[in-house]
Amino acid sequence: MNTPQYLTVKGLEELETRVKYLKDVRRPEVAERLRQALEEGGDLTENAEYEDAKNEQAFVEGEIMRLDGILSSAQVIEETKGKKDSVKVGVVVTVVEEGTKDKEVYHLVGSAEANPQEGKISVESPLGKAILGAKVGDKVQVNAPEGAITFIVKAIA
Repeated sequence: MNTPQYLTVKGLEELETRVKYLKDVRRPEVAERLRQALEEGGDLTENAEYEDAKNEQAFVEGEIMRLDGILSSAQVIEETKGKKDSVKVGVVVTVVEEGTKDKEVYHLVGSAEANPQEGKISVESPLGKAILGAKVGDKVQVNAPEGAITFIVKAIA
């Protein structure tokens, strides 16, 4: 990964904690499952526990590699103090879809930290790209499957 992975301080801490857990807890647990399955003997091609443990090991190792890659190219987003006059990575932005009164609040983060259910959207998402650099009062257009949607930036925090 050569492109920077933008992370908030909290997001960086969460990823570091997750990698530590995978390396220090999950990896040894899976290794123990593999050891036990091997001790049971028999034909390994018919040993469901061994096969399941191998699959879990592949998942854990793949996740460790993925997270290590993100952490190696992480760029921490510094909390901006004072007035925020335009949308940048790390800010919380309030938008309203044109023609509605429903406010939507999003925390603009890097793709590694994005979680729409928690209101964290990636700067690489269609809405994230559209609002990046916008100021309060700006209208931005997002291309969605059902057509273009216009949002108005109401607040930046």
